[in-house]
Amino acid sequence: MTLKLVQDRSDTSDYPDSYYHATRNREVDLRPLDGSRRADVCIVGGGYTGLSSALHLAKRGYDVVLLEARKPGWGASGRNGGQVCSGQRKDQIELGKMVGADAARRFWDLAEAAKDIVRQLVAEHGIDCDLKPGIAHPLHKPGYIRESREYVDFLQREYDYRKIEFLEQDSMAELVGSDSYYGGSLDMGAAHLHPLNYALGLADAALAAGAKIYRDSPASGYQEGKPNRVQTDFGVVEAEHIVLACNGYLGKLEKRVAGKIMPINNFVIATEPLGASQLKQINPRDVAIADSRFVVNYYRLSADKRMLFGGGENYSQNFPADIAAFVRKPMLQVYPQLADTRIDYAWGGTLAVTMNRMPHFGRIGNSIYHAQGYSGQGVAMASLAGRLIAEALSGEAENFDLFGKIPTRSFPGGDLLRWPGMVLGMSYYAMRDRF
Repeated sequence: MTLKLVQDRSDTSDYPDSYYHATRNREVDLRPLDGSRRADVCIVGGGYTGLSSALHLAKRGYDVVLLEARKPGWGASGRNGGQVCSGQRKDQIELGKMVGADAARRFWDLAEAAKDIVRQLVAEHGIDCDLKPGIAHPLHKPGYIRESREYVDFLQREYDYRKIEFLEQDSMAELVGSDSYYGGSLDMGAAHLHPLNYALGLADAALAAGAKIYRDSPASGYQEGKPNRVQTDFGVVEAEHIVLACNGYLGKLEKRVAGKIMPINNFVIATEPLGASQLKQINPRDVAIADSRFVVNYYRLSADKRMLFGGGENYSQNFPADIAAFVRKPMLQVYPQLADTRIDYAWGGTLAVTMNRMPHFGRIGNSIYHAQGYSGQGVAMASLAGRLIAEALSGEAENFDLFGKIPTRSFPGGDLLRWPGMVLGMSYYAMRDRF
């Protein structure tokens, strides 16, 4: 057995050698940008936000050019846990306190639409990505039981959301195949999928709709004007509108929004396929799982019955030297029975969080749009972002602007101090998980 490792986010050789890369089911034939191009819209970034934007804009008749620094889905969109979550990253009760009951309901409805968009795109474009229903949210502390039960009751009562139920400790242990938890919720309205195959399916759909996608074409900068100009090392795109869809890979491309997000690294391992006796115990309903820890453990079974386990994060420019050992530790805390199970793949990706854990959408001037900071819920919300950007460019900006009305604070400390501050803050909450 050869363990497949991705060491850091500077790796530029094809796709990172993850389980998802090994099981991708299509290739998207692209070339780099060479020379000058003119378009209605230039999108920077080929993850879910950029690909969904390209698809929805092209369907509306816009001439679209998308610049991807490497290949579509190369970043977190092709490396994540594949969970299509309900609601926003901040729960609806907290959101109601922040923005009021009416706005919170609108955010819930948009999140429901986000899940529907994923399902519709998969069905409409024949995207083979192992889309399956169900996400469980088990509790790692008994003190969380009351709050979780009340939240399930709140969603059922106030939002008439009947696809979620609270599970007592025994029922959760049976569902998850572990005695590590104290009950929790099961949301059968949520879903999970193969994230890279979904991204590649979006890329093919965008190309079929008429969008032009260029690989290995990182934007080195841009100038606002009439038209705007986006530069790469080997070409220029002139466009009436620009969409910044870089998320955790934004870097210094646009300093006016970079401080609103913090890139963090998260890590996943894939075991060898599990045996029949293990599968009888572990996750018999084949749902995805995301527990209550601040540094979330998230996991599910692959189509070929491997354990895909995500756990642990760091906040540096580099990944751990031994990702497999880094993630295996939290996996064995949940599943000690997997101690002798081989790890076949280990990889990481870079996502972006905001201070309030809500997505950060907005405009710079009248022609630059951005969407970022999904804080771990990017599969559905970034798919939604593409549609909202297309609507906003077409003059239907109400839903896009709703996100912009939420105050999004910059991380304190600027470029110099926000990383140390983030490490201290996240370390504090990680310590609370342990005690």
